[in-house]
Amino acid sequence: MHCPFCRHPDSRVVDSRTSDDGSSIRRRRQCPSCQRRFTTIETASLSVVKRSGATEPFSRTKIANGVRKACQGRPVSEDDLALLAQKVEENLRTAGSAEIDAGDIGLAILGPLRELDEVAYLRFASVYQAFDSLEDFETAIGTLRAENAGGSDGTPVGAEPARDA
Repeated sequence: MHCPFCRHPDSRVVDSRTSDDGSSIRRRRQCPSCQRRFTTIETASLSVVKRSGATEPFSRTKIANGVRKACQGRPVSEDDLALLAQKVEENLRTAGSAEIDAGDIGLAILGPLRELDEVAYLRFASVYQAFDSLEDFETAIGTLRAENAGGSDGTPVGAEPARDA
């Protein structure tokens, strides 16, 4: 890392800390030539590949804005949307790829949104998955009901829980 003061080509890391949300690292550095200190903030880039092939930086704000419409009239706060956007970004980053297809972002939204609000999930899924008939809605609702009716122990609907011998 070049020193921003004297342009010396090397520097020594004095201190490193992760940011509050864990998405970046703050490093305090010192130049061996002029002895001045400076701070760098390092983040791993995450790019979205659009359908047109163009790339743009990932934006939590775009996630929240896209989901906000589906949550209209629902008991979902701005903090809930911010947390959902953070979860989506964390899920995408754990995939380990620096570039993500725009379609994969929609898939990554569905899980956390379903946990947050099922009605908003159905609204979002109907647009994202291009529901074009009443049967599509009925299938999605049936899936939600089946998953909700399953036991809290993960037992599928209609199955008997395992008994200890």
